[in-house]
Amino acid sequence: MTDVLRRGRASLAFSFFAQGATFALLVTRIPAIQDRYGVSDALLPAFLAAVPILAGVGSVTTEQLVKRIRPSRLLRWSQPVVLLALLGVGSGDRLVELAVALGAFGLAVGALDASMNMLGVSLQRTYGRSIMLGFHATYSLGGIVGASLAWVGAHWHLSLFVSYLPVVLVLLPAAFVGSRWYVDGGAASGLEADAGADADGNVDAEAGKGQGESGALVFRLLLPLCLVMTFAYIGDSTVSNWSAKYLQDVLGSSEQLATVPYNVYMVMTLVGRAVGDFGVRRFGAVAVVRLGAVVAALGFAVVAVAPGAWVGMLGFTLLGLGLCVLVPQTFAAAGRLFPGASDAAIARLNIFNYVGFLIGSPLVGALGDAWNYRGAMLVPMVLVLATLGYARSFAPEPDRYGDGHERPRTADVGRGSNGL
Repeated sequence: MTDVLRRGRASLAFSFFAQGATFALLVTRIPAIQDRYGVSDALLPAFLAAVPILAGVGSVTTEQLVKRIRPSRLLRWSQPVVLLALLGVGSGDRLVELAVALGAFGLAVGALDASMNMLGVSLQRTYGRSIMLGFHATYSLGGIVGASLAWVGAHWHLSLFVSYLPVVLVLLPAAFVGSRWYVDGGAASGLEADAGADADGNVDAEAGKGQGESGALVFRLLLPLCLVMTFAYIGDSTVSNWSAKYLQDVLGSSEQLATVPYNVYMVMTLVGRAVGDFGVRRFGAVAVVRLGAVVAALGFAVVAVAPGAWVGMLGFTLLGLGLCVLVPQTFAAAGRLFPGASDAAIARLNIFNYVGFLIGSPLVGALGDAWNYRGAMLVPMVLVLATLGYARSFAPEPDRYGDGHERPRTADVGRGSNGL
C-alpha cells in the first residue's frame, strides 16, 4: 500500500477522532448549556431537535455539492466550522447566540459526517478490504476522550468556554494540517437522476428509457440500508438518552453509578469496532451484521428483565458490542451497491442517521410514560432484530431482489458515465 494511501487513512482517522470528541463535548454538557443560556425544560427539546434536523439538511446539500466539489474539500472546511461552532456554544450568553451556534453546528456536522464516510468508503474500495470499522473505532475513542474532558470541566466547575477552548486550539490546526493528505476516491456523485448522461451531460435516449425503472430499483436497493441505519440509531439514542435514567429510576442504582452505563457502552463500541474489520475479512459483512444484531437484541432483552443495576450494566455492555458494527457496515454496503455513485448514496443514507436519532429518544420516553420503561426497551430490541431480514443487502454481490428473481448488476441499471 502506498504512502499516499497510508497518510490518507491516518488523516481521515484523525478526522473521525476529532468529530467524536467534538460531539461528545457538546452532548455531555447539555445541562451546563441549558443553565448558561437559561433554556427552559419546555424549550430544550426544540433546541436539541434542531441539530439533527439541520444536519439532515447539511447531508442533503452535500449530495448536491459533491457533484462539483471533491468530498475532501468539503471535509476540510466543514470540520473547522463544527469546531468553531462548538466554541460559539460556549462563548455566548443569549438565546439567539445559542441558536446561531447550534444552527451552524448542525449544518456543518451533516456535511462533515457525509464527507467523512464518503472518503472512508472510497479508501476501503481502494484498499480492497474492510477498514470502515477502524475509522468508526477512532470516532468512539474520540467520544470517550471528549466525554472524559467534559467530566473534568464539570468536576472543576469550569465554564463552557474554558472547557472548549483548549480542545479547539489543539484539534483545529491538527485537523486542518491533516486535511492535506485526504484521498478522494473519484466516485461520481449522481444517482438515478443522472442516469443515461454522458461525460458532457447529454442524455442517451436508450439509457433514459429505463430511467423510471432504475429509479425504483435504486430506491429498493437503498431502502433496506436506510432502515438498518434508522434502527441502529434508535438503539444508540436509547442508550445515550435513557441509560442513566433507567438504571437509577427502574433498577434502583445510585446517581453516581447511573453515569457508568454510557461510558461502558462507548468503551465496548471502541472494542467491537477495533476488532470488527478482522471479523468482516474472516467471516464476511453479512455474518458480522447478523451477529451484531443478535448481540444488540440480547442486550436490550437483558436490560428489560434485569433485576438490578449490575445485570442492567451487562445489558448495556452487550448493546455496545452489538450496535457498533451496524452503522459502519451500512455505509460500506451502500458504497458496494453503487460503486459509480457511492458519494450520493452515502449522503442520502446519512440522513437516516438523524432520523433514527430524532425518533429514538421520544419513542422510548413516550412508551415509558404510557406503559413502563422495561417494556419500552423491547421496542428497539424488535427493531434491531428486524435487521436480520435485511442482512443479505450487506453481501459484496447481492444478486436477488428477495422474490426469487435475479438482480441486474447495479452499475448496469440505466447506466451513464455518472453512475446509475
